[in-house]
Amino acid sequence: MIAFGFLLVALLYAAVGHGGASGYLALMALTGFSPAEMKPTALVLNLAVSLIGTVMFFRAGHFAWRLFWPFALVAVPFAYLGGGLHVDAKTFRLLIALTLVFATVRLLLPVRGGVPLSLPPWRAVVLSGAAMGFLSGLIGVGGGIFLTPLLLLCRWADTKTAAAVSAPFIFVNSAAGLLGHVESLHHIPSGWPWWLVAVLAGGFVGARWGSRVAQPARLRPVLAAVLVLATVKLLIT
Repeated sequence: MIAFGFLLVALLYAAVGHGGASGYLALMALTGFSPAEMKPTALVLNLAVSLIGTVMFFRAGHFAWRLFWPFALVAVPFAYLGGGLHVDAKTFRLLIALTLVFATVRLLLPVRGGVPLSLPPWRAVVLSGAAMGFLSGLIGVGGGIFLTPLLLLCRWADTKTAAAVSAPFIFVNSAAGLLGHVESLHHIPSGWPWWLVAVLAGGFVGARWGSRVAQPARLRPVLAAVLVLATVKLLIT
């Protein structure tokens, strides 16, 4: 049942270029996993699904290197730092949940017409990249739930480009978070190979649909659903 739940989470998240860590954490929180097991398990599964999304969205021609590398360059060292910290993240989770509620509501509103896309200013990249990286490593997610709505709300990318940039961003942040707390890998439960197979299957289907079939207008409600799941997880943990 847990593997099936992970499969559904991976399918939904991969459609918008995400790895699904917040969804995996939600399922594990609801089914009695210990905190020591949750963080490394979510990051490992996140690596697998975000890698699939990276390849799928790149092959579909949606990736934008000039958007990816500045955010990744700033976020990765902070993800490593956050991954190595052992602190109570309750306050952080509450603030993030409130932010995600705002982002969800904004995504469900009509898109402003005639507003051109632009590149983010460096100050915004540094501040937001550092915050996203640190919180990603601290909580055990890849940061896509922060980066994707940021790119869309600030008009720095369209829906599919945001997904294509978020997937590798999640991958490098997840890897950095694990490296910052590599000893936590010993706490991953023995059933992880089955879960890995499940998320690979769900991630492949979801990423293929999101990168090649889905229309941008349909991806926005899917992303909103992803953010709702992430918000619920942050509030119940």
